[in-house]
Amino acid sequence: MDRIGFIRISTALIGGVSLGCMAGQAKRPEKVRIGLITDLHYADRTPPPGLSRYYSESLAKLAECVEVMNREKVDMLVQLGDFKDEDIPPTEETTLSYLATIEQEFSRFDGPYYHVPGNHDHDSISKQQYLDAISNTGFEKALCYYSFNRNGYHFIVLDANYTTAGEPYDHGNFDWKDTAIPEQQLDWLKGDLKEHRDMPAVVFVHQRLDYISGKEDHFVKNAWQVREILEASGNVLMVLQGHDHAGAFSRIGNIVYYTLKAAVEGSGPENNSYAILEIDPDKGMHLTGFRRTESRSFS
Repeated sequence: MDRIGFIRISTALIGGVSLGCMAGQAKRPEKVRIGLITDLHYADRTPPPGLSRYYSESLAKLAECVEVMNREKVDMLVQLGDFKDEDIPPTEETTLSYLATIEQEFSRFDGPYYHVPGNHDHDSISKQQYLDAISNTGFEKALCYYSFNRNGYHFIVLDANYTTAGEPYDHGNFDWKDTAIPEQQLDWLKGDLKEHRDMPAVVFVHQRLDYISGKEDHFVKNAWQVREILEASGNVLMVLQGHDHAGAFSRIGNIVYYTLKAAVEGSGPENNSYAILEIDPDKGMHLTGFRRTESRSFS
């Protein structure tokens, strides 16, 4: 029988929770198919000079993705952060209206859906305002980091939208290059992985954890600490990320790190980007890409 393990944390961190199975009840995983999209940056505004971000087109791009995922009957749909954007200059009211509009489109998916918080989700609103405006399947209230089980797999959502000093991003009061996962969330991650050590795990996070020289700005500053925890658990198969709009792939130890291309980049449906990740019972992993995302296998 399932149980809910509540983790108490400070009000500044706005909590994490795990929807898990009792120890000793792990079973052989089934096939799971996960719909993925990231960096929609939805806002009703024109691209700024020098950038190829077509903010207003992201609503139609998400609509296409949701239609495909409903047709394909994937087991869940996950957006990997930077769900919405803001006007220049921004207003809180308008930013919240953009979030409500894109959330309404996302919720047209016919199955379970989940959010990963991104830095632009905290630009002209607070973390709590963002959480109050979204929902994650199976949770009474949206949380900034959390975990859940499906088809014999354990899924973990992390929130790196804190400064290296541990302050949560709030109303744009942050430098997007200064990103970290606080100690209390790391402690929660250790405990969560230990509790579900008999299940293969997949991690979702917005900013990248696979440090590569030359792209330091896109990485979580204490990524090495996070990777140590993931590697020590022995059951993490893959980390799925956004934030770096060009996309990327790496393998560190036995863990695959895949960064999905941003949906906001480029005009027209041909420049959309989304994917279906399929993991089979033997832990083979294959990504079917749509539009600008290439298909590939990871095993």
